[in-house]
Amino acid sequence: MNTRISKREKALHACKIIFLVLAALIGLFPFYLVVMYAIKSPIDAANTNPLLPPHTIAWSNFTEAIEASNFFNASKNSLIVSISCVVLTILVCSMAAYAIARSTSRLYRILFYMFVASIMMPFQAIMFPLYKTWLDLGLLNTLPGLVLALLGVGIGYNIFLYTGFIKTVPRELEEAAMIDGASKYRIFFGIVFPLLKPVTMTVLVLGTLGAWNDFVVSMVIVQKEAVTTLPLTQVRFFGEYTTQLHLAFAGVLLAMIPVIILYFFTQKYIVGGVTAGAVKG
Repeated sequence: MNTRISKREKALHACKIIFLVLAALIGLFPFYLVVMYAIKSPIDAANTNPLLPPHTIAWSNFTEAIEASNFFNASKNSLIVSISCVVLTILVCSMAAYAIARSTSRLYRILFYMFVASIMMPFQAIMFPLYKTWLDLGLLNTLPGLVLALLGVGIGYNIFLYTGFIKTVPRELEEAAMIDGASKYRIFFGIVFPLLKPVTMTVLVLGTLGAWNDFVVSMVIVQKEAVTTLPLTQVRFFGEYTTQLHLAFAGVLLAMIPVIILYFFTQKYIVGGVTAGAVKG
């Protein structure tokens, strides 16, 4: 009996390993294609199998992509938008979620369900009203306008995460601080907010990825060269009659480096933050 169980456990363990390896290969396959195209010459990119490595590595693709896409200006704009959007998201959503999680009012409960419902609303449904509103307010082709648009698009999901996580924080800590005479703002920023580190890191990573890689919202809000972000620069490599895949993927690979570094340093917080927020929300 023990032998049968042992063989069965070994077989299940082997199946799990095979499944995980296959899943990893599937996940890494797009990244492999990006790297292959990024180091191929124009001739190799057009004529060779995408899965095969190039005959010679064309390192010049990266310098050409930087010059053709005005990479450093776009990187600066993407950095400003990402940092501003994440900071505002963390402050606004954490405070709003705290008010919702600690209130027993029916109004706050209705607001929470409205935020949750906004998660399911596609951006295409609000694209034209957003464009008209931003045009009237003079926010088109400005970085603040893009930051506010991205903040509004992601606010529902982030409040959902924060609300669920705040419900796991014991109320006794806040009640003890209230007895000592602490104000609500001091209780939140001095006691509650430091305990939200896992979900805050989750929002930081997901918000940075969303703002850094956003294309659809950015395409609607900004069109001028001075405020172009990195995803919008990729359009330049796809013309009506020619497509410069080698330069496009070289630019994509360069743009991926900062968010990959951020993800590796903060990945341990993501699962815990999402799981706690989703379960309690």
